Amino acid sequence: MKIGLVGLGKMGANMRERIRRAGIEVVGYDRNPEVSDVASIEALVDALPAGERVVWVMVPSGEITDGVISQLAGLLSAGDLVIDGGNSYYQDDEPHAQLLAERGVGFLDAGVSGGVWGLENGYGLMVGGSEQDVARAMPVLDALRPDGERADGFVHAGKVGAGHFAKMVHNGIEYGLMQAYAEGYELLAAKDLVTDVHGTMRAWTKGTVVRSWLLELLVRALQEDPGLGAIDDWVEDSGEGRWTVDEAIDLAVPAPVISAALFARFASRQGESPAMKAVAALRQQFGGHAVKPAGSSD
Repeated sequence: MKIGLVGLGKMGANMRERIRRAGIEVVGYDRNPEVSDVASIEALVDALPAGERVVWVMVPSGEITDGVISQLAGLLSAGDLVIDGGNSYYQDDEPHAQLLAERGVGFLDAGVSGGVWGLENGYGLMVGGSEQDVARAMPVLDALRPDGERADGFVHAGKVGAGHFAKMVHNGIEYGLMQAYAEGYELLAAKDLVTDVHGTMRAWTKGTVVRSWLLELLVRALQEDPGLGAIDDWVEDSGEGRWTVDEAIDLAVPAPVISAALFARFASRQGESPAMKAVAALRQQFGGHAVKPAGSSD
């Protein structure tokens, strides 16, 4: 099998490598020629067999994804398949699917979780689209997901849009989890009774009901930078948290934890907060997201 992959950033480049390790040939394109296999999207399409092309798109959501999918729509032919694996807004998926369907091209939306650690650990996958298109893409999906039983790291969540909707909710939950750990860290650090904050949180990573990979990453961040003094407490939001809260409002679903976590990120941009330093450190640990040096937001 041979596929195309557009977007070779932090996740895309690792995904290319993981797919290749599974024995699937990958032709990758990125605007950065130093990491690209071909010089253009046109060259990528030409390198794949017409009528059975599979092109995975891994670029930032919004206008950039719109542009790439529109360009592919003009280049691909009937029988080809496009997979949007970026963090696109789920309501953008149906228009993308319709645009491609006019040319006989299939479409899947894939929520992808795993960050910079996915190369070795695998990626959690939530996919929307037809059963036929999912079955066709399954060798690639199997290559990307974690080892073990398929259902433990992959789900065909539903029709077009379901994959990105599931990933949106996943990221909203992630906001709440990170905020809870961060607030717990700040509370421990504020009380002089606890003299080993890092050790306390490390002790939680085995056997306790709050153990998780995110907690392990926070412990790692504290080991690398006790007190998190090297980074600023400014925390960005990449959109999924806002979309999750918007959906909760539209559906009248109470989501106080996710909402509060989103608003805490807004607050992080207004003044120093140890808890928000912890959230910033977690985002850097699991996703390689940029952080600001301490004092840079003054």
